[in-house]
Amino acid sequence: MTTVDVVTGAFSYTGSFIARRLLAAGRQVKTLTNNPSPPRDLAGKVATAPLDFDDAEGLVRFMGGADTLYNTYWIHSNYGADAFAEAVRRSQRLFAAAREAGIRRLVHVSIANPTASGHPYYASKAQLEEALRSCGISHGIVRPTLVYGEGDVLINNIAWVLRHFPIFAIPGDGAYRLQPVHVEDVASIAVTAGLADGNITIDAAGPDILPFEDLVRLLRYAVGSRSVLVKTAPALALAGARVAGFIAKDALLTREQLDDLRSELLVSREPPLGRIRFTEWLPRQQAFLGLRYASAQTRHRPRLLTR
Repeated sequence: MTTVDVVTGAFSYTGSFIARRLLAAGRQVKTLTNNPSPPRDLAGKVATAPLDFDDAEGLVRFMGGADTLYNTYWIHSNYGADAFAEAVRRSQRLFAAAREAGIRRLVHVSIANPTASGHPYYASKAQLEEALRSCGISHGIVRPTLVYGEGDVLINNIAWVLRHFPIFAIPGDGAYRLQPVHVEDVASIAVTAGLADGNITIDAAGPDILPFEDLVRLLRYAVGSRSVLVKTAPALALAGARVAGFIAKDALLTREQLDDLRSELLVSREPPLGRIRFTEWLPRQQAFLGLRYASAQTRHRPRLLTR
């Protein structure tokens, strides 16, 4: 019989790449999602049910007979501390339902360095990892750094600002580093974790580590922007981000996000498992990267948001 796996958010970003990889391996995929619009290549190939955290019986019934649960559920970083606490509680209900359904293994997509920041987004990620370790299911925890790829939010929106504004403010000296990882690599690492034995926690990081200023300059060149790069005080850069966010009707950058970026929390301390180089991927995206603003809050909703 074909092995069945469940993916939360298989019609969203990271989850869709995991689903494609599982299907290519000959496995049957089911998804818990509230997204009614599957990508065209997944339409009709993935069985669906609502991601309803209050319907424990429904979750257990849908996951019954499945081998592995790949969990990409989370909420956008702008929702606030109370929302993060609720996301932890919802995820714990999902883990409990997976255990009752007889799920053999649970792979959870977290974030790099979750214990290195006291901000609610990171602290709640760390709290949920501990909840998973104590829930009694064989598990793999995958910690991505900065996820990018076709359809991503952060890299696309930096390019959008570079295309549409005459000045791009770089907070501080721009020397703080980040480590992009392609979403295909994240999916590959997650599926490998699903097939592994024993409880593991691994980073998903790409082979390139770049200072923020260098990343912005690469994007500026790739999209043919004439935007002037200006290093400014962080407070001034945040003010500029608020102006751009007002135009985009979204929050581009928060103080907490900037603090965590400057603390290099998007850099792994482990050897990189990702193989796709950001510097080789970027030139192939110049025709469309940043043409339209991508809102994570529009693409996802608090009840179903996936990373």
